Amino acid sequence: MQNLPASSRWATWLNGNYVVRILELVQDLIVISLCIGLFSFMVMQLREMFLSLLPPLNFPEVTSDILFLLILVELFRLLIIYLQEHRVSIGVAVEVSIVSVLREIIVRGVLDTPWTQVLASCAFLLVLGGLLVIRAWIPPTFDGVDPEQQVSRRHRIRFAHDISDLETTNSPLTDEEIGIAPASATVRAR
Repeated sequence: MQNLPASSRWATWLNGNYVVRILELVQDLIVISLCIGLFSFMVMQLREMFLSLLPPLNFPEVTSDILFLLILVELFRLLIIYLQEHRVSIGVAVEVSIVSVLREIIVRGVLDTPWTQVLASCAFLLVLGGLLVIRAWIPPTFDGVDPEQQVSRRHRIRFAHDISDLETTNSPLTDEEIGIAPASATVRAR
């Protein structure tokens, strides 16, 4: 690499995994800082929750604090999963959304919330529940499993099989078999 001109060395460095590794490292550092900040906020929120347990007890405020802490715990878990697997967990993100919507409904009270908002919240929760069910059926796309590569491999195998079938017949290929439009069709199309 030392004998290469400077522009080639630069191109090799850019095409290599160095840039990707550096960007992933920076991204991991950002997520780690988010984890530290979120953990500190959770500790402060926990302190506030314990202070709200002192008399006079305000039950809606305590319930709101507990549910908010659960949301923060789920967000923390989402960040930890990202650090471990370098992907955003759809299931955890949907769970956080469900808990957030339920928190808002519980804190406001179903009877004090306009019926349109309750209906919209119910529809949103149904969609999120559907996403959880669909996500359970979809195969994971991590740990080296890439559906696009599997489909591409299937097409290559099918193409190689079709070519071998054509070679065994020893007949010359026509334009239609190759996938080329005949010249007369091209002229007519114009």
